[in-house]
Amino acid sequence: MSRKNRRSAAALVYDSQGGDATPRVVAKGYGLVADMIVQRAKEAGLYVHEAPEMVSLLMQVDLDARIPPQLYQAVAELLAWLHRLESGADLESAHSASDNEQDVTDVVATDVEGGPAAR
Repeated sequence: MSRKNRRSAAALVYDSQGGDATPRVVAKGYGLVADMIVQRAKEAGLYVHEAPEMVSLLMQVDLDARIPPQLYQAVAELLAWLHRLESGADLESAHSASDNEQDVTDVVATDVEGGPAAR
């Protein structure tokens, strides 16, 4: 399987209350590693979002490194989606996205302090 067609995943953590104002990449990988990232995220109750372009960009960031300023806008949009999802505003599209879960090729697992995994 070519690298272009391999499943890839990246995980972010963001703790705006803890003094870390910039999200960090805490996991990333291809193939089986990507599958494990997604599985662990789901087991922890984290949101998993399909975003091939985002994952491609996050794969270029070093592990445990803060995202660069060039990604602030894109990650802010992801966090806004997460906020809408947590507030229930995006519930219908979240259900339809999970129905197509086996078709996901790229994901971003996001942990926001105080989110469902922390409850």
